[in-house]
Amino acid sequence: MEGGHQKADKAEFKECLSLIWRQPYVLRLAFSAGIGGLLFGYDTGVISGALLYIRDEFHEVDRKTVLQETIVSMAVAGAIIGAAVGGWMNDRFGRRLSILTADVLFFVGAVIMAVAPHYAVIILGRIFVGLGVGMASMTSPLYISEASPARIRGALVSSNGLLITGGQFLSYLINLAFTRVPGTWRWMLGVAGLPAIVQFVLMLMLPESPRWLYRKNRKQEAEEILRKIYPPHEVDDEIQALRLSVEAENADRAGVFTRIGSAWGDAVVRKGLTAGIICQVAQQLVGINAVMYYSPTIVQLAGFASNKTAMALSLVTSGLNAVGTVLSMCFVDRVGRRKLMLASLTGIVLFLGLLGGVFHAAAANSPPVAADAAAAPLYRNLTCPDYIPNWNCVSCLKASSQCGFCGSPVGHLLPGACWAAPPGGDVCRREGRAWYTKGCPSDFGWAALFGLAAFILCYAPGMGTVPWIVNSEIYPLRYRGICGGMAAVCNWVSNLVVSQSFLSLTQALGSSGTFFLFCGFSSASFVLISLFVPETMGVPFEELEEVLARGSLGRWWRR
Repeated sequence: MEGGHQKADKAEFKECLSLIWRQPYVLRLAFSAGIGGLLFGYDTGVISGALLYIRDEFHEVDRKTVLQETIVSMAVAGAIIGAAVGGWMNDRFGRRLSILTADVLFFVGAVIMAVAPHYAVIILGRIFVGLGVGMASMTSPLYISEASPARIRGALVSSNGLLITGGQFLSYLINLAFTRVPGTWRWMLGVAGLPAIVQFVLMLMLPESPRWLYRKNRKQEAEEILRKIYPPHEVDDEIQALRLSVEAENADRAGVFTRIGSAWGDAVVRKGLTAGIICQVAQQLVGINAVMYYSPTIVQLAGFASNKTAMALSLVTSGLNAVGTVLSMCFVDRVGRRKLMLASLTGIVLFLGLLGGVFHAAAANSPPVAADAAAAPLYRNLTCPDYIPNWNCVSCLKASSQCGFCGSPVGHLLPGACWAAPPGGDVCRREGRAWYTKGCPSDFGWAALFGLAAFILCYAPGMGTVPWIVNSEIYPLRYRGICGGMAAVCNWVSNLVVSQSFLSLTQALGSSGTFFLFCGFSSASFVLISLFVPETMGVPFEELEEVLARGSLGRWWRR
């Protein structure tokens, strides 16, 4: 796995904007490859809203949280495989063909999901899309990095990150747009096929990465592309730099397992790899992808029953994630990587604790089930078979037979009815009453939304982007690819664990217990990063190597 996160400053972004009229060819290269980032972001965000309507159409999915988790997490599982296969394809067949393959996988997966007659087919489509996500997540920034001028490379690669968060925000808007269209979730998931087609067509008209061509001894083709990218007075220097870089790379062609063993066997590299993996795992264990994948569901857990309302309010989380990414670009080279992560984790711990407290208070003040509702002849056949007198809404939703709570028509906090789903839900909605299957009505919903928004705003500028930057800086050049790849795999696996377990955790521990658990993980992450992760901003690797060798905590704190 090559490449990595490139830092960008204001000057780079200004020069990047000037490409619109000075070097449109470079901008076309970056934009075409960057659509992969947009697709990556769209697919990770769209499932959060589509899942609400998949539950409505397939009642077995609504009854079994493990099926909901599987529909979400299979894309992550596919992405782990896609990233591994993508690394091999990048080296064997080139960056351009890898992006084209990712587009085909995106398109096939989108079509499979759009026409799926059964939830198992949706899962199959999610695996295809996940393969494309994994391939695009490493290939798009790599292609942009290798096909852009060095002086603005950071800005162009950073734009890929912006397109990812932009794709997530776009997915929430599209989810909201299709709420009243027949087929709802099919349109939401199928739309991903359109940008995949656009990128496929654009990439057919673009060249291969000059670095890959040079490595494959197609030097004349590589030089022709470089002459289109760089001004005439810079071309010869860039060709010379590329030649030296490829020669150095070819001199160290040990097998992947040999390089992995060598990395873990070197004490200094091992300490750097430990720090890099801690950052990547911590990024996921704070619970961010539970929020991104299940955002509308979390809003429903907070007491908002309507699917449309849940998706509209979820726009806040996606929008703030994009804002936080921009803020990170402003502060990461001023404050420092380590300080920004620790400040980010401080806010994360605070607001996850707030969310846990809010959900606990909401559960404690849950409206009761009206005894007369269960006894009324009109509704007797709808009553939850496990109903026991003195239940409240929380007791109703925890029933093993998957019952729901029908709110009072007079006031949302007044006693309601506990009915079996799905027939109870249909009757409840026909009577114009709110039907709750995830969370209970409460007056704490807006406090939960505030905590969720504050959590995102604390996460995005620090833990959202900095772990990737640290991993691009903390390893010696000769180990950067293999160590960055191992840390990225840890990130994806942690992502899979969180996405596959979140709903089960909310059932086993309750919403409050789940957020308190994430709060505990975040506190542990704060301690581990304090102890094992040095500051890397502006530190030459030779000096960083000395710090890692000594393990001097005092020096890390003073930076």
